[in-house]
Parts: sequence; structure tokens; C-alpha cells
Amino acid sequence: MAQWDLGRFVQTLEYFEAIPVVSWLQSMFQPRPKPLTSNEKVLFDFNDSAVDIQNTWGALDDVVMGGVSNSGIRLEGGVAVFTGNVSIENSGGFASIRTRNFDPPLDLSNQSGIELRIKGDGNRYKFLIRDSDGWDSTGYSYSFDTVSGEWMTIQIPFAQTIPVFRAKTVPNAKLSSKHIRSLQLMLSKFEYDGTLNPRFNPGTFRLEILSIAAY
Repeated sequence: MAQWDLGRFVQTLEYFEAIPVVSWLQSMFQPRPKPLTSNEKVLFDFNDSAVDIQNTWGALDDVVMGGVSNSGIRLEGGVAVFTGNVSIENSGGFASIRTRNFDPPLDLSNQSGIELRIKGDGNRYKFLIRDSDGWDSTGYSYSFDTVSGEWMTIQIPFAQTIPVFRAKTVPNAKLSSKHIRSLQLMLSKFEYDGTLNPRFNPGTFRLEILSIAAY
């Protein structure tokens, strides 16, 4: 059995400002993520060298619940690459990347949803949106399938997202698209409420993202 990494767990909490004192210091001395490009509907154009991935996107893997999966995001050839290894050891089974909280929040109340331009590896991924400041809070999830090696446009209607907390559905929750605080991409063993992702394969994975936009 692989060994849990306490250091990586603490790094994750620090990055996402889940430790109160650290959060206060980061808010004082680090710039806040600003996703918008010159086109107000394009939240991230990863072909733009000005995108600040290091300060905006970080790994949020199952290390937070004792797992050993690991992932990351990097710029490569004009796209962002979400890649890593997802493991079911230690009762884990997910890897993800997530933005730190936007400040100010994004107001997308005049838009219908989020559009991804991606190239995947045949896995089923999730895209999650949060309208709350808390890092461990309800997310609004949408699952999508990829075709290995093919560029695809994925549209995620706000109205079709599923409110979840740790992969369990949350009754009566409703996304506020006027107050979007963070975005997340995830590869998970689980779908919702204990059901399994039918296209999940443990091991290495790769998802390329050209852009994330509102529509």
C-alpha cells in the first residue's frame, strides 16, 4: 500500500487558503486570481502567455482524504495540460485541479453556462463550479465523456449542473451564477451517491484544455 503524504496534504490546504492564518497572509501579499481576458466571455485562453497558472490553478487530489493520487497542470504548446496518476489505494480515487477563489467573484448571470475546448484520453471527467468561499463546500457538477485524441467542445449549462458535496447530491441547492468563486476539473472513480464512473480507469491520464469560456 502506498504511503500517504502529509506534506502534500498541508501544501494543498495552504494553496487553497484553508488554514485561517495562512489565508489572511495570502490575501495580504499575493495577487488574487483574475481569469478574464480582453474578451469578457473567455475566462481562460491558455494560448495566451499572460495566463498565470501557478497563482490561479492548483492540484486538489484525494490526498485530502488519505489517498495517494497526484496531479498537476502546466502550459505546454499553447494549451493547459491536466495530467497525473489516479489511484484507488488507501480508499482514494480522484485527482483534480481547481482555481483559487476569484476576487471579486465572477458574475455570469447573463450567460447560460460554461464552454470547454478540450482534448481528452477517453475518460469521463467532471467540471465543478462553486459559488461559496469555502474550499470544502457544495460544488455544482457536470460529467462529460472524452474521445481519445480528439478535440471537443463541451457546453455545460448552469441549469444542468448537479449540486454535490463530496460526490453526494445536495437536495434543493441552486447555483448562483452571479457569484462564481471557483472552477474545478476532476477525474474520479465515483459519479454521484456511490455509483461508479463507468469509464474510469486508474493510472495515468491526460486532459488538454485550450480555453474555458462563458456562453
